[in-house]
Amino acid sequence: MKGSLIILSFFTVGLLGGMFRLFPDWILDDRLTTYALYALMFLVGISIGSDRGAFSIFKKMKFKILLVPLLVIVGSLAGTAVVSVFLSEINMREAMAVGAGFGYYSLSSIVISQLSGQELGVVALLSNIMREVTTLIAVPFMVKYFGKLAGIASGGATAMDTTLPVIVKFTGKEYGIVAIFSGIVLTAIVAVLVTLLLELF
Repeated sequence: MKGSLIILSFFTVGLLGGMFRLFPDWILDDRLTTYALYALMFLVGISIGSDRGAFSIFKKMKFKILLVPLLVIVGSLAGTAVVSVFLSEINMREAMAVGAGFGYYSLSSIVISQLSGQELGVVALLSNIMREVTTLIAVPFMVKYFGKLAGIASGGATAMDTTLPVIVKFTGKEYGIVAIFSGIVLTAIVAVLVTLLLELF
């Protein structure tokens, strides 16, 4: 609970500060965000690498580790398919394409905009940003009530980068390895799956 509130507080302060232009221009440089992410990834890498038992998760899960990204794909597509029933302006195929972004909002929104127009691209952008922010805030609750893989599933493609630090904090270093593996697989499949959903089905 405390961890979520701290994350939410920082996000809220940043959001309000950005809206009301309270920060100097240099802090708005996109490169700063990229460098901060690099630093986080470096520190998480050190944390996982220094734990001799972190990679033991591969021995425990064996081939089951492949099920993690697979079930994230199935769950995301099934969930968006169900939601599409309640949306009059977005059909099932388009909703599933948005879900197939798996939190990778930059790539998925561009691909969707090119294939289906700007409106659906904006929906994909906002939807996948919300997935990332929800993961950052709600991982402690997900882990407590649904198990350690819940946070990884929620993070989707972002489990290998932006949401990785909070996932590792609340699930443990060995599950950080699972998060990275799942995130890499999902990131690699985003463009292909989105294109298939919008062009072939």
